[in-house]
Amino acid sequence: MKCFLVAAILTSAVTTAAYSQEVSADLGLGVQAKPTYPGADDSSIAPWFIWRNVSFGADDGSKNGFSLQPSFSMVGDREASDDAALEGLDEIERAYEVGARLNYVNGPVTAYASMRRGFKGHEGLTGEVGMDYRTVLSDRVSLWSGVELGFANSKYTNTYFGVTPDEASRSQYSAYDAGGGLTSAAIKFQAAYAVNDKTALLGEVSYGKLLGDAADSPVVQEEWQPSLKLGVVRRFSFGF
Repeated sequence: MKCFLVAAILTSAVTTAAYSQEVSADLGLGVQAKPTYPGADDSSIAPWFIWRNVSFGADDGSKNGFSLQPSFSMVGDREASDDAALEGLDEIERAYEVGARLNYVNGPVTAYASMRRGFKGHEGLTGEVGMDYRTVLSDRVSLWSGVELGFANSKYTNTYFGVTPDEASRSQYSAYDAGGGLTSAAIKFQAAYAVNDKTALLGEVSYGKLLGDAADSPVVQEEWQPSLKLGVVRRFSFGF
C-alpha cells in the first residue's frame, strides 16, 4: 500500500509537470513571390505557410545563450507544366521537412544552425547556418537583417538539381549527378508590425545565389534567386 501511494504521488507529480508544459508557436498565412522552381529565371505567386518560433514552456529562444527548437519547412511540388525548362523531367511531390534548430542569442544578435530531414518529395538532409541582427524601432515595429548559408546532402541536391539518364533521354539536358555541400548564400531583411500582443504583420525580402553543384546544374536557368513574402502571423499556445 505504501509503495502504491508513493507510486501514485510520483505519477501525479510527473503528470502535473507534463500538463504544466506549454507549447507555443507563431502560425500564419501569406503570399510570396519566388522562383517557379529552384533555379528558375521566372517567378510565380504561391501561398506562404508560416510556422516559426516554436517553443516549449518559458523558453521562446529570445533569451541570451543557447536554445534548441524544432525546425519545420516545406518545398513546393515541381511539375513539367510549371515551366518549359522542366519538360521531360520527373515531377516532384511537395516535400515536408522536420528537424531541429540551435540558436545562440547575444543581445540583438542571433546565430543559428538548423538541419531537417525531408519526407515525401525528397528524403534528403538540408539546413541553414546564419546570423540575424534585430533592430527595435518602437513597441510595435522590429526589423531584422541577416545572412544565411544553405547546405544539403546529395539526396536533396539530386532531387532538385540532378538529371537522371532517363530524364536526359527525354529532355534537353545531359545527365548530371549533383553532390552535397553548400547550396546557397543569401541576405535577408524582415520587418514585423505588432497589431497586438499576439498578432503581427510580416514582410520579408531575400536575395540569394545558388552555389556549388546546385548552381552548376543544367536545370538552373538563373543562379540569383530573389523572393518577397507578406503575411499575417498569430502566437498560439497549447497547454499539456
